Amino acid sequence: MNRFLTLPLLISLFISFFTPARSQPGVVRQLETCPCQVKIDSTFRTRCAYLIVPENRKKKNGKTIKLPFILVESKNPAKKKDPILFTGGGPGASSLGWVQGAASSLVINDRDCIAFEQRGTYYAVPNLDGPELGQAIQEAYRKNLNKDSMEVVGVKRYKKALEAKGIDLAGYNTDETVSDMHDLLATLKIDSVNLLGISYSGGLMSAVLQRDPTRIRSLILDSPLPIFVPIDEDEPANFAEALNILFDHVERDSTDKARYGNLKAHFEHYFNSIEGKTFTFPYLEKGAKDTLRVQYTRNELLDYLVNVMYNASRIKHIPYIITEMIQGNHHYVKEVLDSKLSGYSGPSGMRLSVYCADQTAYHSEQVKQQLYDAYPYLRGYHINDVYQPLCDCWKVPPINPNTKRPFYSNKPALLVDGELDNACRPLYIDRIHHYMPNSQRVLFKLRSHGVGGPDWARLFQAFLTNPYQKLKSDKPEIVVY
Repeated sequence: MNRFLTLPLLISLFISFFTPARSQPGVVRQLETCPCQVKIDSTFRTRCAYLIVPENRKKKNGKTIKLPFILVESKNPAKKKDPILFTGGGPGASSLGWVQGAASSLVINDRDCIAFEQRGTYYAVPNLDGPELGQAIQEAYRKNLNKDSMEVVGVKRYKKALEAKGIDLAGYNTDETVSDMHDLLATLKIDSVNLLGISYSGGLMSAVLQRDPTRIRSLILDSPLPIFVPIDEDEPANFAEALNILFDHVERDSTDKARYGNLKAHFEHYFNSIEGKTFTFPYLEKGAKDTLRVQYTRNELLDYLVNVMYNASRIKHIPYIITEMIQGNHHYVKEVLDSKLSGYSGPSGMRLSVYCADQTAYHSEQVKQQLYDAYPYLRGYHINDVYQPLCDCWKVPPINPNTKRPFYSNKPALLVDGELDNACRPLYIDRIHHYMPNSQRVLFKLRSHGVGGPDWARLFQAFLTNPYQKLKSDKPEIVVY
């Protein structure tokens, strides 16, 4: 999660409560002046405020929380009346930093841009951050304790600390965030909006549409996780599938057959052969005098590969890295340990609450075991840092089952993904398209999760100009379909 500089640009804005229109679910809420939390080009006019909403709408205790948003106004006097509303993925990522890039992009030429911080995330009041889980994980590495057991210990400590602050963890989930977003639209009197989401917030934006489509002009979803997909049952297979596509590229394109020939079989054989094995790495923490003998398993090697898959500029190095690992060169573990032992806090409280309520409450452990039978080199590896034993401790109620159901809509949508997305496969944009016949899909070859870049910005802008017009690509590595 990025941290941004604070910019003390204030607004004087206060709106009282009104009765909402019967056809739209958003409730007009109170706004409270707050600093703009990120640095924005000062030539733009900005509005920064907290939206004050109930912490748990199912409880009538009157307790409220504060959710900041930043609105950056387009300088174009003939700008369109339908702004872009963005909120981040994760779940648990901060959203406000997005407006920094938006202010220097093409989209600001025609529309206002709004970033909205989800409840429980970094700039929200309260946020659900805390050190307890990360400290337990660090203790596990330093003392060579069982990692899974210590994560359970950490989650128990984390939950206790948050509840001691009076935080109601049952109020932090997708259903509540959907209500927050409709309340924001009602409060700002926005009658038409373009929803922009990435990863988790791709599914979140679909849930906003499902709740009430009245104000929604279009959706732009980058590497979306559909709300109806049981990601706990999918994500290990998604990683394996992305790897297999990469192996196909290597087999087809590599001229160094001695090193890279039949790489998929060599990879699977080696990673299956080290199941249950423990290795030791000499690790010197920053500022420490004594070297630790840290134990690790294939899980840390997989951690490294998963992280590299998220970075489009580093994907090309994965075949070489795998050949090095197969030869016993595990120095890559240092990067994993640097992360775990230097300020890593584990999944945030918001990420835990959302995944436990949205996903773990609805998945099948039996299907997960079938998955590990299909991909045995992933057995025992938690590709998602929120999993069943942690949710058994976190104990939050599931979201409404209606939210989990797919639904049909004729709203226009732009759906984009990378061919090598190891988290949310392009299959997901195909599935969304099935339910949204006016959507368009774009596939970026040799890209991964979170496409971005100038080509994406050009397609984004063309779609906003006319969301029903067929997009075109003159580049073979960008497929519009």
